[in-house]
Amino acid sequence: MNIRTNKPLNSQLSTLNSRRGFTLIELLLVLVILGILAAIVVPKFAGRTDDARNAAAKTQIAGFSTSLDAYEVDTGSYPKGSEGLFDLVQAPSDVQGWKGPYMKEVPVDPWGKPYVYVSPGRNNPSSYDIYSMGTDGREGTEDDITNWSKAK
Repeated sequence: MNIRTNKPLNSQLSTLNSRRGFTLIELLLVLVILGILAAIVVPKFAGRTDDARNAAAKTQIAGFSTSLDAYEVDTGSYPKGSEGLFDLVQAPSDVQGWKGPYMKEVPVDPWGKPYVYVSPGRNNPSSYDIYSMGTDGREGTEDDITNWSKAK
């Protein structure tokens, strides 16, 4: 018997044994469970980044379309050439009726590359083509995000 606690010595030893911590088996079991959960959850979120970037690019292209249409209503034509998007921010010297700016700035695509603008467009000959080259940064590949319908 312990004099300080008035408990039998066996009771104190069992209390000490129960406070030792986790066994190696218990720790390994927890690690296996966490690994299984990670294997299930991580793939579900891995593709979300690209989905979000694609949605952002589509939204930006829709914003360009609105601004370009307003520019066309005011001036009678769409901006010409590959640098035409900058005409939405600053008045070109050779255009009458400009009432912009139609955008605060010309954004880059979600991958940090400039949007490609062509007017008159190859796919939209009466207006313009605007697109992002997508994840791979190469023109004409499957991941391009465009303002026209792609044939599959």
